Amino acid sequence: MKYNELTEEEAYVIENKGTERPFSGKYNDFYEDGLYKCKKCNAPLYKSSDKFSSGCGWPSFDDEIKGAIKRVLDADGRRVEIVCANCDAHLGHVFEGEGFTPKNTRHCVNSISLKFESRNCDCKEHAVAYFAAGCFWGVEYYFEKLKGVHSAVSGYMGGHLENPDYTAVCTGTTGHLEVVKVEYDECQVPFEELTKLFFEIHDFTQTNGQGPDIGPQYLSAIFYVDEKQKNTALELIDKLEDLNYKVATSLHEASRFYEAEDYHQDYYEKTGKVPYCHSRREIFK
Repeated sequence: MKYNELTEEEAYVIENKGTERPFSGKYNDFYEDGLYKCKKCNAPLYKSSDKFSSGCGWPSFDDEIKGAIKRVLDADGRRVEIVCANCDAHLGHVFEGEGFTPKNTRHCVNSISLKFESRNCDCKEHAVAYFAAGCFWGVEYYFEKLKGVHSAVSGYMGGHLENPDYTAVCTGTTGHLEVVKVEYDECQVPFEELTKLFFEIHDFTQTNGQGPDIGPQYLSAIFYVDEKQKNTALELIDKLEDLNYKVATSLHEASRFYEAEDYHQDYYEKTGKVPYCHSRREIFK
């Protein structure tokens, strides 16, 4: 994984577990609405709604984004260090029982370990996106592992037959594609990041299906819900074409989504298998 380049001062705190001077960090007395991310890897860590003033001289939070923080007991056994769960960047320490807020927890974090992203007024905690990239089992598998995604559901979209089932779609005559509906928190993971993942987990240059799965139901496509999603997808396609890829992915306005049969949902989790025609490769640097 590629990480952000750090200054000597940043590396002292983030990689060597140093501490910035109290009251010196830019986020100590800072309360704008937005998201605090890891300076090293950009992973979302804290929401501004969980920040409070403790008077300690460092930014304080009484909660973290679920799964974003890892706790590690200091070598002396006296304090609990907090690090980014994604890259192990040192953030600070966590204390409990001080009574500052009803949650009774204080994450004492170095400003230098954080980067702030202002929250746009159109940022939605429950947004939806639709992607078709071959067999929906593998697509669902990868999206469900992405931080900020609430759920990924396999289904069908784009055809003319009402209430299609798997047997009908497999004939290739209904016009439907195998599609995964992704519900996500775009304040944590923007549509652009979802779309980058989409392109990196399948062969978007294949024109007749995906891997060994051949047929119109397995074509590569993005079903956008608004112009913002459409424009974001087009910009990424332009970037891929600049890299000399011949992009076969088509764009369509989202239409009615039909959820697939129960046995298709969480297929790889149920079977303990891994995707046979999907794997992730880094394209966007």
